[in-house]
Amino acid sequence: MKLVPLGDKVVLKKLVAEETTKSGIVLPGQDKEKPAQGEVIAVGPGGVVDGKEVVMQVKAGDKVVYSRYAGTEVELDGEKFLVVKQGDILAIIE
Repeated sequence: MKLVPLGDKVVLKKLVAEETTKSGIVLPGQDKEKPAQGEVIAVGPGGVVDGKEVVMQVKAGDKVVYSRYAGTEVELDGEKFLVVKQGDILAIIE
């Protein structure tokens, strides 16, 4: 199965940030108040959404920062994804 987003929706896979202490101990996935980051898995076609023309600015493979409380979590084949509107994506990480 695969997720195919509609309209201005984007499917993201959350990136887990590892943090290393001063002594070199790796703390996996510390969920502090850091910006939420993810990788774009699939992008909707855009088009006219709510009467406005929407051009998709992200593409599959982009690493992005998105609004922490945005979107809907979906679990598919044991993996968790997040479906957000393109407007909830704050920046592309280059």
